[in-house]
Amino acid sequence: MKADGTEVTEADRAAETVIRDLLAQHYPRHAILGEEFGGSATDDPDLWVIDPIDGTTWFSLGMPVFGTLIAYLKEQEPVVGVIHFPALGETVYAAKGLGCWFQPRTGAPVRVRVSDAVRLRDAAISASGIHRSDFLREEPGRPYHLSGVQRQARKFRFCGDCLQHALVCRGNLHAAIDTVMQPWDIAALVPCVEEAGGVATSLSGQRHGILFGGSLLTSCDRSLHDELLGTL
Repeated sequence: MKADGTEVTEADRAAETVIRDLLAQHYPRHAILGEEFGGSATDDPDLWVIDPIDGTTWFSLGMPVFGTLIAYLKEQEPVVGVIHFPALGETVYAAKGLGCWFQPRTGAPVRVRVSDAVRLRDAAISASGIHRSDFLREEPGRPYHLSGVQRQARKFRFCGDCLQHALVCRGNLHAAIDTVMQPWDIAALVPCVEEAGGVATSLSGQRHGILFGGSLLTSCDRSLHDELLGTL
């Protein structure tokens, strides 16, 4: 366990070491920020941001829905994102201006887009957990009204970590909610969602400085996004 109470495994640290070594070989002058070993300040003009195992709890339970997140930031803006699911053999990836793509276990990659716009009452929504929500009232501070989303959405499910945002990119979910996030949780997701035609902000509705917003909402449409922000 880390000092903040979250889990860490040998695989987390070993995976980040491998990724760092590969990046150093190909981009020796670029800075790297990773969940397990920290790194450079984010004002570096060329910065890679790594989460070696996003969903360590799922990994430690033997569930195949954990992912590896790698992002490239140019002048503090995330312009490349990779969401890889090692156990599933699938990858969602994007680069600014080049679209969002899904690579299945076998076959050629296909370009993907978010679903058509819907109202909240017709939407399939997910959240990664109940932290900082009115489902868990023991935490200090004003909670997000997640129960309101659960009551109003056509479908509401809890879905692990980066997987839910990848499903938004592919048009399987209309929106995904994360109430607690770190920069390495967010950086790779933003280019994928936006290149798939979706919207990404913090739960305060801010796109600027999104890596440090501490939360993330991704959705298929601006109107649904605003409806969710108001409900939360």
